Amino acid sequence: MVVPFRALPSVDRVLSAGPVREAVREVGLPAMTDAVREELARAREAVAAGGEAPPFDAVVAGAVRRAYDSVRASLRPVINATGVVLHTNLGRAPLSAEALTAMRAVTAGYSNLEFDLEAGERGSRYEHVEALLRRVTGAEAAMAVNNNASALLLVLSALAQGREVVISRGQLIEIGGGFRIPDVMAQSGARLVEVGTTNRTYLRDYENAITADTAALMRAHASNFKVVGFTASVGAADLADLAHSRGLLLLDDLGSGCLLDTTAFGLPKEPTPQESLAAGADLVMFSGDKLLGGPQAGVIAGRADLVARLKRQPLARALRMDKASIAALNATLLHYARGEAVEKVPVWRMIAAPAAALRQRAGRLARALGPSASVVATRSMVGGGSLPEEGLPSYAVAVSPPPGLGADEVARRLRTGEPAVVGRIDRDRVLLDLRTVDPHDDALLRTAVPRALG
Repeated sequence: MVVPFRALPSVDRVLSAGPVREAVREVGLPAMTDAVREELARAREAVAAGGEAPPFDAVVAGAVRRAYDSVRASLRPVINATGVVLHTNLGRAPLSAEALTAMRAVTAGYSNLEFDLEAGERGSRYEHVEALLRRVTGAEAAMAVNNNASALLLVLSALAQGREVVISRGQLIEIGGGFRIPDVMAQSGARLVEVGTTNRTYLRDYENAITADTAALMRAHASNFKVVGFTASVGAADLADLAHSRGLLLLDDLGSGCLLDTTAFGLPKEPTPQESLAAGADLVMFSGDKLLGGPQAGVIAGRADLVARLKRQPLARALRMDKASIAALNATLLHYARGEAVEKVPVWRMIAAPAAALRQRAGRLARALGPSASVVATRSMVGGGSLPEEGLPSYAVAVSPPPGLGADEVARRLRTGEPAVVGRIDRDRVLLDLRTVDPHDDALLRTAVPRALG
């Protein structure tokens, strides 16, 4: 039997088709030619497997789709309708309008990133956020690197390399992507000393572990899980007293970087850098793109002499922030310094949104979408490794799929549409939680949902 490869068109014939010629004007001939070859290769594989040669129009349409996909940016905006405020897979904290403006201002041209305009000589990029970090945390000094893992790596490398760091077994956490605290400690050259048990660690456990090789005691906030029941842990003040009585450092990895009192929003208490430093921690480390609500960053704040050593550490250059992120962090910290974080920082605006207002929005959207949509009460999660298992009352629009379609397919169409919309599935319905949807995007949902329904 002869395999009908001859039924497939040539590359030149496909390139001469009208839709292809029109696409070339937007994507360019090289991208279009590659797309045609890839589409024909796929067709040849199908024929070789015993299938029929696709019609010419199908080859043309497939090649055009491939060409447009090849030149479209893979990193796209997404409407987060999951109800998870700090969704790690969706980029965590959205930035404030002021932060976006600041980023554009310093990246559109030149800036004084490392130039002292007053003195007319070289300056330091750390200066652009240090004063604000000192102001909002109460620290003597501070610096920022490109994420909190970098902050921890830098601190341990500079202050504990080749020496022991004592930490509770219950705090040897793993966060998203398989990142583990013990692995970073090993990479830094510090030697991990585990004390206590998974659920109970006492001050005497730390005392008994201290040797002549010990450099520091360390706490790591269990931000992405909770141990309940028969538990015991040691507070920062007691650890600081012990560390300082033995000439050691207390290092506190706070994780999410919360600067506000979470209990004011109906959430459990989240530790803050201000409280840890006041309790005696020598250095605190925390993220910039979680509850702080800024860009990806790792903040280190505390004693001035220690921060000065970190800035001189050669590793600091490899971990430094770029100018756009520095501008965004500066603008975000200004919101806290001005007392306007709840109104201006999107993360806190979402957390603070009243459930009644979300119910009204959900009602308007459901009425606009018609009988396939209804309003349901639900709970939003903070997410991002912060406040595990704690939620906020919220309201969502539940979209019921038409017969024969299914919630999985509706969710897929929403994800792959324009704009991309990510919700969650509950009892064969797609839920769109409005706590994490910007009110300006409600109009986009009014067109995206009917399109996904067919």
